[in-house]
Amino acid sequence: MKNFNPADNIQDLQYFGEFGGVNPSISDSSTYTFLSAKTMFDTFEGNMEGCYLYSRHSSPSNLYLDKALAAMEGTESANVSASGMGAITPTLLQLCGAGDHVVSSRTIYGGTYAFLKNFAPRLGIKTTFVDIIKLEIVEAAITAETKVLYCETVSNPLLEVADIEGLAKLAKRHNLTLVVDNTFSPLSVSPAKLGADIVIHSLTKYINGSSDTVGGVTCASQEFIDSLKNVNSGASMLLGPTMDSMRSASVLKNLRTLHIRMKQHSFNAMYLAERFEKDGLITVYPGLESHPSHKLYKAMINAEYGFGGMMTLDVGTLAKANALMELMQAKNLGYLAVSLGFYKTLFSAPGTSTSSEIPLEEQIEMGLTDGLIRFSIGLDNDIERTYQMMKECMKELDIM
Repeated sequence: MKNFNPADNIQDLQYFGEFGGVNPSISDSSTYTFLSAKTMFDTFEGNMEGCYLYSRHSSPSNLYLDKALAAMEGTESANVSASGMGAITPTLLQLCGAGDHVVSSRTIYGGTYAFLKNFAPRLGIKTTFVDIIKLEIVEAAITAETKVLYCETVSNPLLEVADIEGLAKLAKRHNLTLVVDNTFSPLSVSPAKLGADIVIHSLTKYINGSSDTVGGVTCASQEFIDSLKNVNSGASMLLGPTMDSMRSASVLKNLRTLHIRMKQHSFNAMYLAERFEKDGLITVYPGLESHPSHKLYKAMINAEYGFGGMMTLDVGTLAKANALMELMQAKNLGYLAVSLGFYKTLFSAPGTSTSSEIPLEEQIEMGLTDGLIRFSIGLDNDIERTYQMMKECMKELDIM
């Protein structure tokens, strides 16, 4: 990856608007006209480059964003969607059918977990959830019916780190497709360069960065993206999770500052994690040497973008966690809210929010405790000031 810089790849893409604008023109149309019936037929069959038929198929605005995100991840192509789940579910359904099997990390976003655990079996697709950091356990779960290995680069919410290179070797050995959700670590990690076949993001989070848009993307080979968009058999085409052109244009503009934002998110998270760990709090952050996968993650990341903006603190009980989050919100330190990647710090107790789809006994087994708070650290200018204010809140509640 020595010559691969994802931010430079985005910067090097230059689009002019219809009238020479420095931003691409927004295609505010659901359908497109043709000068001949033959061109319409060829476009419907996917044989006319640069022609558009209907915005559920594709639109200029979506294709601009597709190209930028493919450049960021170093894949041949990409397909944006109306949400992160609108990228995850069609991708898995394109890869798997009745009788097929998925091996997935047990610590993943609750919506993904619920889809694989509760919905996919209705279609005849089974999933085995495993401790993704133990490659021998992952390999032991693979069967003759397995088609997909699924993981998150940094897991939600426990911040476990997947050995993507190791998983890629496993996938290749067993002729499987490795799908990696890289939502927590854009720019910091480039899974396709580590051997992943497909990389997914919830654009809602860091990539957009302003908590005003829901979106997703699947980054993969041209062959796979073509299959997703096939008019007769493509899961993205037939299920219809299309991103609106206005939203695509908005995300593309925000994407241009992602490299600046990720550096600040990472700097602030590292600062707080080091201070709180020194204060004796149970702190989990991949940038800390105490993190079980610190060395692995350090070897994986594009170093200038850091270890990311996600951190967890365990304050002991749900009551203390709730009280602390409410007090921090009252002190304008951030918002008690789900999601991540916003300019303000966001915090939630994942066991009762973003991971609530996971049964309690499984939460306990994976180490998701009642007192765990997941932080998406914001872009605060004076992070020492933030630290002191958070510390005062904790002292007020006898947490430290």
